Amino acid sequence: MKQFLWGALAAGLMSLNGGAAAQVGKTGDDRILAARDAVRNGDRASLEWLATGTEGHVLNPYVRYWLLFNKLARPEPPPADELADFFLREAGSMLAERLRGDWLRRMAKDGDWTGYLQLYPDLQAPDQELRCLNWTARLMTGDRSVLDEVARQWMELVDSHTACETALRATLSAGLVGADEVWWRIRRQVEGKNPGQARATLAWLPVGNAPQSAAFEQAIGSPAAYLDRLPPNFAVSRAGRELALAAIVRLARDDLAGAYGRLIRLQDRLETGERAYAYSALALRAAFAQQAEAVAWFQAAGNIPLTAEQRAWRIRSALRAADWPAVRQAIQDLTPNEQNEPDWIYWLARAHAAEGRQAEAETLYGRIADQASFYGLLAAEELGRPFAPPVRSGTITAADLRRAETDPGLLRALALFRLDMRTEGVREWNWSLRGQDEAFTLAAARIALDNGIYDRAINSAERGNPNGNFDMRFLTPYRQLIEPQVRSQGLDLSWVYGLMRQESRFVVPARSSSGAQGLMQVMPATGKWVAGKIGMSSYHLGLLSDPNTNVQLGTNYMRLILEDLDNHPVLASAGYNAGPSRAKRWRDAKPLEGAIYAETIPFDETRDYVKKVMTNTVIYAAMLEGRPQSLKNRLGTIAPRN
Repeated sequence: MKQFLWGALAAGLMSLNGGAAAQVGKTGDDRILAARDAVRNGDRASLEWLATGTEGHVLNPYVRYWLLFNKLARPEPPPADELADFFLREAGSMLAERLRGDWLRRMAKDGDWTGYLQLYPDLQAPDQELRCLNWTARLMTGDRSVLDEVARQWMELVDSHTACETALRATLSAGLVGADEVWWRIRRQVEGKNPGQARATLAWLPVGNAPQSAAFEQAIGSPAAYLDRLPPNFAVSRAGRELALAAIVRLARDDLAGAYGRLIRLQDRLETGERAYAYSALALRAAFAQQAEAVAWFQAAGNIPLTAEQRAWRIRSALRAADWPAVRQAIQDLTPNEQNEPDWIYWLARAHAAEGRQAEAETLYGRIADQASFYGLLAAEELGRPFAPPVRSGTITAADLRRAETDPGLLRALALFRLDMRTEGVREWNWSLRGQDEAFTLAAARIALDNGIYDRAINSAERGNPNGNFDMRFLTPYRQLIEPQVRSQGLDLSWVYGLMRQESRFVVPARSSSGAQGLMQVMPATGKWVAGKIGMSSYHLGLLSDPNTNVQLGTNYMRLILEDLDNHPVLASAGYNAGPSRAKRWRDAKPLEGAIYAETIPFDETRDYVKKVMTNTVIYAAMLEGRPQSLKNRLGTIAPRN
């Protein structure tokens, strides 16, 4: 009998394909990892076999999710009963949310718009694609109120997902927007990094109003030559003038002076609003290039509607020019929501103070002075309050700790981190903190810290209270290997920790999309260059993943660029992120206040990075040194460029 059973089992295994047979007997973490690999490789048979496992594992929902995701990708009808059962079993989970999104995309592909509308309300955080598909579903089922919604949001949908096109074109066909709105969309797309998006929008123009595609390609592909060959009658049609504007805008990206010169030559044949638009586009490019003409060109743009980016850079160009009345006016012209951002509250206060309205300035400083942010710290200093050593976080009760320790999402996240599935672990962790109170998030931070997951500890504590929990938010791990390197390089430990916190959140295997690695996010080319500078003959790329070597190379690089950049931490922080040559180029012909230098950095990532590194540095210094710290002093003054 026993021999018969073994023979039957062997025959059953032989009936499986090779991949599925290889999974037989896998249990625990091995089964989870095998299922992950099966879905990545499209190995349907192995995935189905692994999903039949009955052992208890905290990540079993992932195996079921992967199987259902795989089934949704198949041509046969989706398994509605299995999907509904998953939603019931995993109600409220991140995986249920993801699977709903997957099913909704399949419904849209199949044209099942009624089913889409039934499932969509259960989504908690739909992305733009799914929101736009919801508009399409409503249109396809006769709900014309969608068109009014789209018309109101037309200007915000310039870079929208392709799924939005159906609703956008239906709104245009219904007459709720017209040719002017289409041209504005084309203008904004031409201004962007991918002007090719405008090609599709050109087809939305009424017949006879759209320019020839060949002319459009010449205008954006060879703008200088196109402008120089314009016929005298180019301005007779709207399309001719718009193509000239498109060419000026594209030329300004590479040759601002050339674009301005051609605008001067052509502007008398443009309408008033068209000239104003051209000046607004040139002003933005001049502001990026930190050229003094930006202020005058923004003024020449008059009351033409500006994008959020242009409104911000109108302020920054006035700051760079120390034109405080222009700063004040530009901030007062922002939208109400923008005026409430701490950045512009602070700079409006500074403008009031510069113009002698100290009481108004102090009122504005007081609105943000309790925030532990770049502008919150600066505002507090204006009120005579340097940043003092913060108090410790509140006590974590046993009950709160138990709540977090037994939370299914956090348990799944911890298992994912253990299996080095960081992307999934971060998603699961963040989803589990949605809507939770500060006590829960602080307990979650403690659990992350106890498990050495420093980035989740920091982010969880910050989510609970962005103006408190400093001992959990500003950790000092790896101090035994960091501090000796800091001392040998003669660096400020607070600055090193402030930079490292921003670079990697102390995640050893962190790797950026550009290839930077490790605790200090050292680029491969930078690591090789620094290794040569310090005589590290044994260097090879793999050493970047070693914490000791990574910190050694990173701190040496910090010292080298600090010495090359006036020993100024603001310049060196900018140089660490964007390269020393750019940090030098962003200086002015005159001495510049450090805060203005930081605010007018033309790279969004680097501007945010420098502000956060310097804020981190002040907070770390207060905690490590046990005395009040001045952000304003650390920002100091940036010397003129040579």
